[in-house]
Amino acid sequence: MSLSDERLTAAAGSESDPPAAVIVRGLSKAFPGAQALKNVDFELRADEVHGLVGENGAGKSTLIKILTGAYGPDSGTVEIFGQRIAARDPRAQQRAGVAAIYQELTIIPEMSAASNVFLGRPKARGPFISRRAMDRRFRELAGQLGVDINPRALAGTLSVANQQELEIMRALEADHRILIMDEPTASLGPHERQRLYEIVRSLRQAGTPVIYISHDLDEVLDLCDCISVMRDGENVATEPASAWTKKSLVSAMLGAALREPAPHRPSPRAEEVLRAEGISVPGLVHDISFTLHTGEILGIAGLVGAGRTELLRALVGAQPGATGGLVMAGKAQALPRSIRRALALGIALAPEDRKAQGLVLTLNGFANITLTDMRAVANGPILNQRRRKTAAEAIANALAFDPRRLAAPAETLSGGNQQKLVVAKWLHRKPRVLLMDEPTRGIDVGAKGEMFAVMRRLADEGMAIVMVSSELEEVLQVADRVLVLAKGRQMAMLEHADATLERVLNLVFAVEGAAA
Repeated sequence: MSLSDERLTAAAGSESDPPAAVIVRGLSKAFPGAQALKNVDFELRADEVHGLVGENGAGKSTLIKILTGAYGPDSGTVEIFGQRIAARDPRAQQRAGVAAIYQELTIIPEMSAASNVFLGRPKARGPFISRRAMDRRFRELAGQLGVDINPRALAGTLSVANQQELEIMRALEADHRILIMDEPTASLGPHERQRLYEIVRSLRQAGTPVIYISHDLDEVLDLCDCISVMRDGENVATEPASAWTKKSLVSAMLGAALREPAPHRPSPRAEEVLRAEGISVPGLVHDISFTLHTGEILGIAGLVGAGRTELLRALVGAQPGATGGLVMAGKAQALPRSIRRALALGIALAPEDRKAQGLVLTLNGFANITLTDMRAVANGPILNQRRRKTAAEAIANALAFDPRRLAAPAETLSGGNQQKLVVAKWLHRKPRVLLMDEPTRGIDVGAKGEMFAVMRRLADEGMAIVMVSSELEEVLQVADRVLVLAKGRQMAMLEHADATLERVLNLVFAVEGAAA
């Protein structure tokens, strides 16, 4: 169904109602082989944070790309603050004041924080750029959002949370009156998430409405005033946040009741497959040692900046300056100095940065999945297309990825579906040890359960898995043991029964002493 009659009536406006910032009527958009949007109605009021949820492929990305002018609709209308926006006019949305902040940030690392904020709009005195004026306006914007960033700091040295704040400041400086946030907390730790929530609330209070897209239903329920659910290209329901529960949201998203996660089933402690000894990365990771067993899922918990990703990269030879050693199946090995050497040892990494490190974006899903082991889908030197198709489709089905999308180039897929491809290609190769950095980043609530089931199945088949996630609850749910890191140091190795949320949070915030 479309928007409720009550909200559509309100969209027409009355003297007591806040104005509508965005009104979408009858929006449809098709791509070859897929109907992305079907007669969608949507409304954003000028005084609200409006949540937009749905499974990967539900149409959320297509809707926001139409709102930002990246796509033109096949039919339907878009009004922004009462102004009808012409189809296929990308600059019209910019002039109307719409800005989007995506999972993949557009910060230029080599430029200063201030230069990123004023990119394309520098403050000038006559023909010269005025850095003093830029710094002054930068601090005004930072004060408005309640953030503390040095305007002269190189953007590449800042945390992901700070870089995200720069994008928000850039949008405000460009006089954008509507913000769209697409999975803004996907790479943030608990503290950074709370800070972002405060910024979103301050934006709403200052009169900047926000469309908030997230797979974290708890944060959507807590942060948003109203929530719309998309499924199969349609807006199936729009209600005040108070009318929703997590279960009812999932039911609307999936067309089915919420499936409770399976209880944790501890893996019997089998033989040791890997022992990491004294892994260090200058300034980032300090003397980390742990063991990993066949069939075990080891979770790594810690805040953003704790050294989680750097530790995984060190184990696969992708982290410059890393030192330490490994013992594989009882035999001492030098720490790998290349990805190829790590693969030879049976260690693979599904990285967090899917676009830069995880996929060949110009290749389709079939090619990306089978690229890690071409021999498995070949007859001698000749690629067997039928075998490749069968193998890729089987893995896609296991990850709740629509096999019909495998023919599309990876760059055209949603962020969540790209993330599934990153994991899928290593499911095809099946290494002895699989390191998974943020494996559920951008994946919808229905597919997360599928991902966890796949991880447990792989562990049951003998694979050893190391999992990093900013979603601490996910780590505690899935892992047999939890390695806790804080500021690059090993705080504890906890058995599943001892890894409570309170205990881990105390450790990552260094409330408890080191107990490794």
